[in-house]
Amino acid sequence: MIGLGRGRVEITGQNHDFAADEASLPEGVVVKHRSLFDGSNEGIACAGKRVFLEQYHPEASAGPSDSHYLFERFVEAMASDAI
Repeated sequence: MIGLGRGRVEITGQNHDFAADEASLPEGVVVKHRSLFDGSNEGIACAGKRVFLEQYHPEASAGPSDSHYLFERFVEAMASDAI
């Protein structure tokens, strides 16, 4: 998985058989993470709102803390007006 705009690749696992069709996303919703395996989106965010979604889990051997920044973003969003 690659974090778009972050320039980082994370080793992740997916156990889903579905993904939101990027072409169907409403205006203001952008893909933030993409699978390097099949190109599916694995994270979206709503511009100007404190809303984001991730659909993957970090693999244990790279470290479960690889996605810790998402939890930090969530806590910051609860305390502010923007993600």
